[in-house]
Amino acid sequence: MNRFFYSALLYLLSPLLLAYLAFRAIKSPDYRGRWGERFGLAQLKPTDLLIHSVSMGETLAAIPLIRLIMQTHPELSITVTTTSPTGSAEVRKAFGDQVQHCYLPFDLPWCVSRFLRQLSPKWCIIMETELWPNLLALAAKRGVRLMLANARLSAKSAAQYAKRSQLSRPMLQRLDVIAVQTQAEAQRFIDLGVPADRVTVCGSLKFDLSITPERLTLAQALRQTWGRETAPVWVAGSVHPGEFDAMLSAHKQLLAKWPEALLVIAPRHPEQFAAVADIVANQGFEFVRRSDAQAITATTQVLVGDTMGELLTFYGAADQAFVGGTLIENGGHNPLEPVAMGVPVMVGPNHWDFAQITQMLADAGALRIVSSGQVLGDNLIQYFEQPALRQQAAEAGLAVVEANRGALQRQFALAQSLLKCKTA
Repeated sequence: MNRFFYSALLYLLSPLLLAYLAFRAIKSPDYRGRWGERFGLAQLKPTDLLIHSVSMGETLAAIPLIRLIMQTHPELSITVTTTSPTGSAEVRKAFGDQVQHCYLPFDLPWCVSRFLRQLSPKWCIIMETELWPNLLALAAKRGVRLMLANARLSAKSAAQYAKRSQLSRPMLQRLDVIAVQTQAEAQRFIDLGVPADRVTVCGSLKFDLSITPERLTLAQALRQTWGRETAPVWVAGSVHPGEFDAMLSAHKQLLAKWPEALLVIAPRHPEQFAAVADIVANQGFEFVRRSDAQAITATTQVLVGDTMGELLTFYGAADQAFVGGTLIENGGHNPLEPVAMGVPVMVGPNHWDFAQITQMLADAGALRIVSSGQVLGDNLIQYFEQPALRQQAAEAGLAVVEANRGALQRQFALAQSLLKCKTA
């Protein structure tokens, strides 16, 4: 399939895009507005630099890089796009009206053309793997310099690109700069046709996650308000449908030994908040929804984390964490978030989106891979029974984070080279 047939297929399927938005809107109020932005109909001001950061995880990784660019180049106007409401919320929280923000339109040629015509950017930085054939083709046609930052490419994704080389090869070759996380991923880009001199191994921006003293203090204060200073507390973060029952099964194991134990369960997507609360209630747990602002009592067993932007604080208020999207075939989410808050972490076997980070943490003794709710419960119990072992794992994780910092400066240097190319 080449880009012509790809675009034709997208046009044929465009009614399904409306159906998709309507379906998401039924489950999540966050999808009930701003549809015009999805089709390039937003009223936007011209910008110098366009940065696309997809969803919450990519946005959190991008924020320090964006801030560094803003500090060094205050003369630049910047537009930051996302595709999800969670990413949008992080952009607004971090930057307010300092940047222009909207959703990235669907990759329909007329939507992307209108979007780029309004913005008229000189440069574009795309975070991680959010590559769209029409966006890159039309941006390159307009002379936009393109950088893929914090790039990752799993073996599975590389194989998919190779199968569709007529579409993927021209797209990848339009990238002027690729700041890739690992040497293995760099080689995958090169094998797919990217010139080697455009690919630089920089490490992951996720290691440069900034944990402020205020965040740590807030986490400690939160735990005190829960009245669980000495009781076992753990977080199941970014969990998906298909994992909820396993989390609750593991918690039942803990409650059998420590009736005062508390589970904070935080679904990955807001549209699952109500569903998780129903499952927790149906299984007979005494629970509180965070959004209800009700006090946690001595008999509360589960806190449903149905708010946005608090997951890092939840991790810091806990003793252990499980990171979701890994007991199902999803690819997982960032295990460095709990680790950077000083918490040992567990994941399931399906963590390919963070394969190298997971392996580094596992090798250091900061992370364990579990195959089921039963195994998760067994590991949680072992750590709660052996606080010294748990502390050792937490310290090992912090050491891995500290040893691998520096990607921010390396990727910023590449961004600087990109910006100079247009202004020289």
